[in-house]
Amino acid sequence: MSRAALLVLADGRFPAGGHAHSGGAEEAVKAGRITDAASLEDFCRGRLHTAGLVAAALAAATAAGADPVELDAAADARTSSPALRVAARRLGRQLMRAARATWPDPELDALAREFPKGAHQPVVLGLTARAAGLGAFDAAYCAAYESVSGSASAVVRLLSLDPFEATGVLARVAPQVDLVVDRAVSAGEAVLTGGVDALPSASAPLLEIGAQAHAGWGVRLFAS
Repeated sequence: MSRAALLVLADGRFPAGGHAHSGGAEEAVKAGRITDAASLEDFCRGRLHTAGLVAAALAAATAAGADPVELDAAADARTSSPALRVAARRLGRQLMRAARATWPDPELDALAREFPKGAHQPVVLGLTARAAGLGAFDAAYCAAYESVSGSASAVVRLLSLDPFEATGVLARVAPQVDLVVDRAVSAGEAVLTGGVDALPSASAPLLEIGAQAHAGWGVRLFAS
């Protein structure tokens, strides 16, 4: 295992397309639910323990060797919003392009053939981690951190929030990331013996509703 590969995968400059997505933050800003660093922190905590937990568990399970096709179906079942399913597959397709160029691997090729329009991003992330020689914890950390870092970065642009304040939010949320990763890896590894029903299905109805509203906007800064 090359731990440096984790730095490459988790780097915000890795061309996986995440910079174009706000993780629901754009809609939340317009709705007045995010107005400053404190409300951004509340938003990030909520997103981390719901969408972030599910994504981290899916990534961990894939990295641990579970069937990515079954996991993709499980991801679909845990994503109520059609707009979020489209966004997840769009991100998965972009990540797949970057992953295959960076860590060529037969398993990535097989998944790309199975889902030419894109598999769910956490599943692709887990398989990318596996191709890079990383493990379930590494994949879960990437997914969990992405679930909050993208929103924090987006709010810097959306509200002209001080980047130092946004980084402070991520630092305060970091201990919760550790807790979510532990839960996600336990669930992801349980998939190997218990099937996909072992995965969490934490819901965030407001994120789902907001995503549908956001998808209908005529003008928006972020894709989701």
